[in-house]
Amino acid sequence: MSLMNVWLMNNLIGGNVGSGSGSGTGGSPVTMVLVMVGILGLMYFMTIRPQRKRQREEQAMRDNLQIGDEITTIGGIMGRVVTVKEDSIIIETGADRTKLRMLRTAVGVNNTAQEKLEAEREAAKKEQEDARNARMEEAGKQRKKSKKNRDE
Repeated sequence: MSLMNVWLMNNLIGGNVGSGSGSGTGGSPVTMVLVMVGILGLMYFMTIRPQRKRQREEQAMRDNLQIGDEITTIGGIMGRVVTVKEDSIIIETGADRTKLRMLRTAVGVNNTAQEKLEAEREAAKKEQEDARNARMEEAGKQRKKSKKNRDE
């Protein structure tokens, strides 16, 4: 066992690791409660909190649906939003323009918003790349000037 594991067992949990005696008391109840609170806190920050964040983002996406948005439902149906009501939407799907009424909660992805977001990311990435290239060109010009001044 590593030295760190032995220290953790002895100081935090109260075990008798490495002491050679097989009859440990198991530690104080306060230590066990602290360990349990720590584990629950870790579970909250690793699972529950990200799930709630994702749910809030999905709800915001559903609340921001607009007429003309291309969507995909949780069942895989793709269509264009024709009517938006308080708790339901009507979409057109297919070449024959079949209209389907469904709850807002059935919307899985807003493809229009997703495409806009991807386009914005691409534009930002290109802008960063252009700025980096401009800085590199400027640095190259500075080096040429300094080399030219040294040669004179």
